[in-house]
Amino acid sequence: MLFQIRHVLDYAYDRPVFLEPHTLRLTPRQDASQRLLRHHLEVQTPASGHCAVQEPEGSEGIVLWFNEQRQQLRIEVESQVETLRHNPFDWIVSAAEARRLPAAYAPPLNASLEPCLAGEQHPEVRGWARAIAAEVDQNSMAFLITLADRIHHGFHHVGRLDGAPLPPEQTLRERCGACRDTAVLFMAACRSQGLAARFVSGYSCHHPPEVSEHELHAWAEVYLPGGGWRGYDPSLGLAVADGHVVLAAAADPALAAPLSGTYRGTGASSRLSYTVKLELLDQPEPPKP
Repeated sequence: MLFQIRHVLDYAYDRPVFLEPHTLRLTPRQDASQRLLRHHLEVQTPASGHCAVQEPEGSEGIVLWFNEQRQQLRIEVESQVETLRHNPFDWIVSAAEARRLPAAYAPPLNASLEPCLAGEQHPEVRGWARAIAAEVDQNSMAFLITLADRIHHGFHHVGRLDGAPLPPEQTLRERCGACRDTAVLFMAACRSQGLAARFVSGYSCHHPPEVSEHELHAWAEVYLPGGGWRGYDPSLGLAVADGHVVLAAAADPALAAPLSGTYRGTGASSRLSYTVKLELLDQPEPPKP
């Protein structure tokens, strides 16, 4: 699919504030599943300086810094992205120790994936995931799609404009959450079964039922030898193919946020508004032989 994306963020402050350095993660990722054809980012009024950086888990970031006070920060992004993964099941698990649950990884790979495995999961989440694993005879690939389907059909999906993801045990207990909440629950369930999982932010052409217009979306990626990082969207109940565009992925959801930064100003408050416009264009012509 060929995506045309326009994303505008407006931060307004009720009095002049000093902005600490901000990190923007609004550049679509380039990898085996998608290709960035065009990208333009503009800050109004321009920052005092900026620098492109590569984040710890490979995402591209832009660090902005500011030397003067301001009452507004407006960021406009336009991107054109071609998604390439038409079949989300075009892979095999190439390592026997990862085919059945609880999964395991070879030592060098395990060390690299440790941030996406670390942490003891809540007993309620662990028990729930263990029951699903038993239903699919401990098959890791079957577990992933069954888990996504179970969350999609068994939970009430809501829109929540701001705030960090809820603890996974709260989302499980209430059977309710926004896309970022169900993504974190999916990650926790996978990690409890030895599967490396991380948080993803980006866009999707598929509308969750709780959303009436395009906005940022969140899902999860799981690593299995032979397939690499593969996306699963529990709010939609599917394995991710070419209908999603990735901005950033990280073991900690905070490190995949499209924008991170703080401000200083006594008694000052902020307000965020944003628009996301996503269009599907005709496919580009294939290259000539």
